[in-house]
Amino acid sequence: MIAGRAALLLALLALGCGGRGVRARIEEPFPDRLSEWRLFQGRLADLRPNEGVVPYDVGVPLFSDHALKYRTLWMPAGRAAEYRADGAFDLPEGTVFSKTFYYRRAGEGGVTGTPADLAPGGLAFRAADRLLVETRLLVRARTGWVALPYVWDEAQSDATLQVAGDERRFDWRPAKGARETFVYLVPNTDQCAGCHVSGQGAQQRLRPLGPTARQINVDFAYADGQENQLTRWSRLGLLAKAPAPASAPRWKTGKDAPLADRARAYLEVQCAHCHSPQGPAASSGLYLHAAETVPERLGVCKTPVAAGRGSGGLRYDVVPGRPDESILFFRMASREPDIMMPELGRSLRDDAGLELVRQYIASLSGSCS
Repeated sequence: MIAGRAALLLALLALGCGGRGVRARIEEPFPDRLSEWRLFQGRLADLRPNEGVVPYDVGVPLFSDHALKYRTLWMPAGRAAEYRADGAFDLPEGTVFSKTFYYRRAGEGGVTGTPADLAPGGLAFRAADRLLVETRLLVRARTGWVALPYVWDEAQSDATLQVAGDERRFDWRPAKGARETFVYLVPNTDQCAGCHVSGQGAQQRLRPLGPTARQINVDFAYADGQENQLTRWSRLGLLAKAPAPASAPRWKTGKDAPLADRARAYLEVQCAHCHSPQGPAASSGLYLHAAETVPERLGVCKTPVAAGRGSGGLRYDVVPGRPDESILFFRMASREPDIMMPELGRSLRDDAGLELVRQYIASLSGSCS
């Protein structure tokens, strides 16, 4: 018993209690304000990482109404994630991920997410030009992973925990094309679980999605220079047993990469958190995770489990060579709440991603007759 108490005390000390370092929490009540975690130093809206907080990025981002994202990772001192070639790394208790969603300001009520070169550290645009919308924390608490959405105030001085979620109305102003008003949805904690929960039956758990070998095995422009993230995390003691980047899984996503590789990477990130054998949509039989190779499980000439409006009157999930006859493409193109896929996390349509999927389905050979 005494040894157990001593271990708990050491863990609390390692989690940053006291001082001006990170103050991670591993049990309720969780802080009402983002600033109380001390993940960032100085003016909070600058998102300048505190000591031990590491910014990072992913190889293929999830589309979220064109919002840009700034990600950070913090782990207790002396702890490390264990590398896995497939799936999320095994991360220790006390780990804190942050993901801040933001836009570039474009006049009164207007926003744009036009990509720009990232400054060292991963942020785009000057702080004065950024409109911070929300910061989501994913925390490895004593009882398991916990999702905590913090919504930024109008003054951009702090963000407040909103377990019930929130909505923000914006005027989207793309670099090309028509302007339109949309509602940005900050998910509630149950909606966070809708994407992050995987496993079947008693094995269902809320888990991280982003920190996988394929996603992290990319270069990042740190303040002290560019470096592969697997290499950086290993060197900092944040990741154990990782191979050299050349030996780790990596998506082929550049403009010279094969079309199928680019499309499969996109579909994995947008869809496979649900559409996989361990995801909430496992019963659909449509599996879009990277390891799947069976054409029918990838939707080719596969009839849907449930029809109705979601099928659009079409017969197959994917019809080779015919994107406009494919349910997968139809649902990704829709903006109607009871039809569109993904069903959470967007009000707008990802036209660039949709065009990639269109080209991919058009390139497939064969027929369903």
